[in-house]
Amino acid sequence: MNIPEDLLYSKEHEWVRLEGNVATIGITDYAQGELGDIVFVEVDTIGDTVATEEVFGTIEAVKTVSDMFSPLAGEVLEFNERLEDDPELVNTDPYNEGWIVKFKVSDATEVEGLLSAADYAALIG
Repeated sequence: MNIPEDLLYSKEHEWVRLEGNVATIGITDYAQGELGDIVFVEVDTIGDTVATEEVFGTIEAVKTVSDMFSPLAGEVLEFNERLEDDPELVNTDPYNEGWIVKFKVSDATEVEGLLSAADYAALIG
């Protein structure tokens, strides 16, 4: 299982890369493995401000559709448009090319509620 040490994680299996007040967010390697082959990613919240744990989009795999929950409050700035034509990037490269959204973080102290790589590894066993 690939769990990069330089990222933060949510209990809902999203990862966060924070650069200043901008957070890049995607789903973890564990989550993409559980979902299976991803066929569609939808984010219709661009420009919206979402609360922590609020749904910001959906991810559709061959066998299921899952909501994606925001690990932090903030404004959804950008969607990875490459996923429109190539949603399987979430399967093949979840931590780099398969990122899903970028947020402008509203409250940087919320980062303290996220999990370290070690804590996330313990969560998924």
